[in-house]
Amino acid sequence: MPTLIRCNRRFSSKSLRSLISVVALIAAITASSISPHSRAQSALAPASRPPQLIPAWQAAAGGKMQFEVASIRPSEPGKFVPPTFGLSIDDTPIPPGGNFTADFKLPTYIEFAYKIMLTLKQEDAMVAHLPEWVGTQPFVIRAKAPTTDATKDQMRLMMQSLLADRFNLVVHYETQEQSVLALVLAKPGAMGPRLRPHVQGLACNAKWTSPSDPTSPSVPPGGFMPICGTFGAINGPNHTILFGARNVTLQSIAANLGIIPPVTQFGRPVVDRTALDERYDFSLNWLPDRGEPTGAAGAPLDAQGPTFDEALRDQLGLKLKPTHAAIQILVVDHVEQPSPN
Repeated sequence: MPTLIRCNRRFSSKSLRSLISVVALIAAITASSISPHSRAQSALAPASRPPQLIPAWQAAAGGKMQFEVASIRPSEPGKFVPPTFGLSIDDTPIPPGGNFTADFKLPTYIEFAYKIMLTLKQEDAMVAHLPEWVGTQPFVIRAKAPTTDATKDQMRLMMQSLLADRFNLVVHYETQEQSVLALVLAKPGAMGPRLRPHVQGLACNAKWTSPSDPTSPSVPPGGFMPICGTFGAINGPNHTILFGARNVTLQSIAANLGIIPPVTQFGRPVVDRTALDERYDFSLNWLPDRGEPTGAAGAPLDAQGPTFDEALRDQLGLKLKPTHAAIQILVVDHVEQPSPN
């Protein structure tokens, strides 16, 4: 089952049926952080800029941290180095050992470091005024944490320091009024059958068995994903897509909905306005590109299933409502090519 690890999100709505293969190149990084690296921020920040707040996750992770050792080099064409773990917004435990390896462009490292997720439009705006290499040149970063049991959030703090020290990255946040899609309950007080509090479902360490039929989705009993904290997508029945996660927040669900093709066509970030504050399991099954022809003969698919909006409403009890909201936007003030190792 592929997980959402970001590399390239630029795909059209007609590629939805290929979401299973493309989704392995998607990052899941949420717009929840509001604090840049304190030393880098103070270097260029105007005196009139209000002080940046420290988010709860950053304070809980322990404040400023640094990798023990780190190397940075441009990627070799045609040779992708898989990451040690997904650079995503989730809090899934990472492998022990304190190792970090990834092969992405700078925006992905920035979003990981500050625990944010940007839509394509937001990412384009962030890099529009920066040197071209920022959006085109991938870098392989290999680093070692000072401890073998560093958490994912602690790795984020170490990446903040690395970006400031080696890329001379300087950032700040601004509050901007933007057009957004608010994720709300379709009916007040009522969730759908495929959205449930995590405490009512399988424990994260529970065992599950794949169905004997190899053509069936490899999901645990009840149709929910096997791994906690990580968003994934697999092929569902009748050419549908099955997308979901377990033990995640509604804020994280909203952010991830904002980067899948049925929603990206609106060009707006998705913000959580459900007021649901527990951790949840969810499973969303819909039919992409209903009736789109396929094959050499252009024959229509023999496909059955709900549209994305229908699935969101009937399965999760949610809907997307166009509105405006004040959101925190990451602004890159300065960046340079990384210093030699």
